[in-house]
Amino acid sequence: MPAYQFEALDAQGTSRKGVIEADTAKSARAMLRAQALVPMAVDAVMGQGADDKKDWKQINLWGGRVFSSTLLAVWTRQLSGLLSAGLPLERALTALADEAEDDKQRNVVAALRAEVNAGSSFAKALSQHPREFNEIYRAVVSAGEASGHLDTVLEKLADDLEESQALKAKLIGASLYPAIVTLVAIIIVVFLVTYVVPQVAGVFAGSKRALPLLTTIMLGISGFVRTYGLWMLAALILIAGSAVYMRSIEVFRLRMDAAWLRMPVVGKLAKGFNAARFASTLGMLAGAGVPILKALQAAAETLHNRAMRADAMDALTLVREGAPLASAMAQKKNFPGLIAMFARLGEQTGKLPEMLQRAAKQLSGEVQRRAIALATILEPLLIVAMGVIVLLIVLAVLMPIIQLNQLVK
Repeated sequence: MPAYQFEALDAQGTSRKGVIEADTAKSARAMLRAQALVPMAVDAVMGQGADDKKDWKQINLWGGRVFSSTLLAVWTRQLSGLLSAGLPLERALTALADEAEDDKQRNVVAALRAEVNAGSSFAKALSQHPREFNEIYRAVVSAGEASGHLDTVLEKLADDLEESQALKAKLIGASLYPAIVTLVAIIIVVFLVTYVVPQVAGVFAGSKRALPLLTTIMLGISGFVRTYGLWMLAALILIAGSAVYMRSIEVFRLRMDAAWLRMPVVGKLAKGFNAARFASTLGMLAGAGVPILKALQAAAETLHNRAMRADAMDALTLVREGAPLASAMAQKKNFPGLIAMFARLGEQTGKLPEMLQRAAKQLSGEVQRRAIALATILEPLLIVAMGVIVLLIVLAVLMPIIQLNQLVK
């Protein structure tokens, strides 16, 4: 049954807002009048009915997601807890809608509840909101409904979402400080070179003595930056824009991603991060009862690196032709051998999902260690490099002053 959000006036003239379920908007108004309320506005909750499809698309196109990654994990765990406590799905969704802190969240949950009340499966109801619940989320929920253990599957799904978010947060945290130091260093150096050095060196331009070599070099760099700085900035923007455009072309993005994986340090980080996400998703889907071919395809879609995604799809083809998963993954050099090894152990012991999850945890831990180690090395190197550059600029400014003092004496 569709859901409608309303605004109405009670007998005292107080405005009341909420969500009501009815077959049509007209029925919703009649139900409000039966409650001694005067309906002022009755609108279908987004995702409900043909009239609302345009508005729903506009919300998803121009607005942000209603459920962030962190909020989605919390919401999934709350739903799992309510189902584990014995509540039916419809009552669990009602409780979550009542507890929602945001109107948009309340509307989404109310729309899900309306679809479930109308006889749709939970996975089908989620498919009405693809921006909030991706294909993997829906596949896991569908498998949980089919197996009759939706609460357990949702608990595992919440764990996976939290682990993925934690890995991203640690990688961002490890790279944030070096990025800030680099940006500040560039701003300071550009300011010193383009403003301070010419101002100080201009004082000695009238003297007929030759300036020190370091000062001359720094003035040359300063003149070059002041003359061609804007052109250099425009060139960098053009190169960045071209790179973004080239990545929109599948063939070039595939080559760029493959080249990225071959880079000495960041390549290993990218390979480990994508492989951990792939193994975790594949293990979760397989553990939920999703067929291996469908699970492989869904896990491949989580890979941001196109070269690794192409290898995963090739492995899918090999598995479809009858090859074991371990053998198919072992032939793909873009994936760490750890995945093939744990997949082989899982196939031999009949515990493939558990082994894939172990592989994901080991790869995730390795990525975190590499990222933290890299950040630990970069931080002092960047500080030392910035100090050396500033020291050279200061010397370029002070050397003419020292030379002038010597002449005066």
